[in-house]
Amino acid sequence: MHAHRRAARRLTGALALTLPALLAACTADPASPAPTSTADPVPAEVDAARDELAALAAAAQDRHLTATYTFEPAGGAARTVAVTSANDGTWRVDVPGWGQGGAVDVSLAANADGLFQCALPSAGWAQPAGCVRLGDADDAVPRKLDPRVQHPFTDWLEVLTDRRAPLAVSPAGALPGVSGECYSVESTSASLNAPLDVGIYCYRPDGTPAAVRAAFGTLRLAGEPGAAPATVQLAGPVTEGEPVSREAASPTDSPSAGTP
Repeated sequence: MHAHRRAARRLTGALALTLPALLAACTADPASPAPTSTADPVPAEVDAARDELAALAAAAQDRHLTATYTFEPAGGAARTVAVTSANDGTWRVDVPGWGQGGAVDVSLAANADGLFQCALPSAGWAQPAGCVRLGDADDAVPRKLDPRVQHPFTDWLEVLTDRRAPLAVSPAGALPGVSGECYSVESTSASLNAPLDVGIYCYRPDGTPAAVRAAFGTLRLAGEPGAAPATVQLAGPVTEGEPVSREAASPTDSPSAGTP
């Protein structure tokens, strides 16, 4: 009987030594949790805003019209910009008071023959309108000749429809006096050559651009748009003259754009 008690005590001691080791072995290496992404999820509202703006910009690409916009530049007096988006995809944007220090009205247009800048009869341009070819229809306007107000109606629409463009879009409150949906657009790229100006972009449900507030100033739709023509007409004949620059002309300069 004493032998049985000694055997039981030895068994109990062995279990007391081995059980903690077994438990430690079971708990020392717990199952690793499933890996999770370290990237923050895109808020549903922001992702929806990007889709909504892309859809409105696509509608704007198909929206052919004639319209006028009140233009409040970053510096200077308000003026009226005329926009024509023709049924064949050609376009024209007239910008008063841009050339030669604000003395010359200019027009930018693109048709099957190319991209043109035209000088319009104005305070600093007493001669008839004349146009100079700047390049092919899909070329960029040279920086020194670029009033920028044409971009929201032309190439920036392509950027807004491109989901790969480095943009962050969120809903924005409507600009004063503007009807339509407005969106704040920011660049997510560190590049100095952003694909468009950051700012506020507003559209009516049918794709009509209602307003833009960007670095160049603010554009607001003035009145109701009219019907689009079949194609745009240049403001004057095409010549071999020089385009009008933004800088004020010196007393020794003479107008050259539109001069045969």
